[in-house]
Amino acid sequence: MATAQPGGPADRRYVRKAMKAPMLEAEHELNLARRWRENDDERALHELTTAYMRLVISMASKFRHYGLPLADLVSEGNVGLMQAAARFEPSREVRFSTYASWWIRSSIQDFVLRNWSIVRTGTTAAQKSLFFNLRRLRAKIDDTGDAVMTAENRKWVAEHLGVPERDVASMASRLSASDRSLNAPLAVDGDAQWQDLIPDESATPDQIVMEEHDNAKRKEWIAVALKALNERETLIITERRLTDETVTLEVLGKRLGISKERVRQIEHHALGKLRKELTGMVGDPEKSGLIPAV
Repeated sequence: MATAQPGGPADRRYVRKAMKAPMLEAEHELNLARRWRENDDERALHELTTAYMRLVISMASKFRHYGLPLADLVSEGNVGLMQAAARFEPSREVRFSTYASWWIRSSIQDFVLRNWSIVRTGTTAAQKSLFFNLRRLRAKIDDTGDAVMTAENRKWVAEHLGVPERDVASMASRLSASDRSLNAPLAVDGDAQWQDLIPDESATPDQIVMEEHDNAKRKEWIAVALKALNERETLIITERRLTDETVTLEVLGKRLGISKERVRQIEHHALGKLRKELTGMVGDPEKSGLIPAV
């Protein structure tokens, strides 16, 4: 499907094309759905989805007040339309438009939640319902729309949507404010910016040096302890504990010509030997993070 550009000629052409597409009779719609599902008939799919582009545009238009381009909303709605076509089962005797409406709305809502704010709003069903219905419900009870709601109004909305009052208060605050640039100045007269208030949580030079020293010492201790193992034990411990991609017991068993249960027993015994060697060097190898508990 063509992707419309907001406010441009392509956008207008897309809308005109959608409005000119003929409506489908129930029997013909069912036939198209069966041809697509049973025979992968792409011509049937094209006719079916083209007929409901007007539905996508209509539903996308209802979300324009979130400040996102209509073309993007329509594009996401088309994704939902195609998902509906892929999952629609003609045997259920439900009109395709009824089934597709849910997928179109869900796809557009997910897009709005992902792009309305750089701060993730939430993805649970309750959070979605709160995000998309809070303004409407506040208008219904003649709320002023300020960030801070009265306790009575907050309680009414929470009970109506089945969510905690604290979630209502938090969402009201977020919907009333826009994202603020970290480069925005703290005051009119000054060079300080909001990002200057963000603490630097990266490691200090002293911490980096200490961590590198500790890691080097751990490697030294492990290298010494491994000398207490025989060749087969060393192989198993190395492949099972000292590599980024752990080798399974079954793979090691085939390589060594033994059962995976025998590999597990050898690994268990070897860990015990390592623990004994490391205990003499560091006291408690488990607390030192050198070896896990068996």
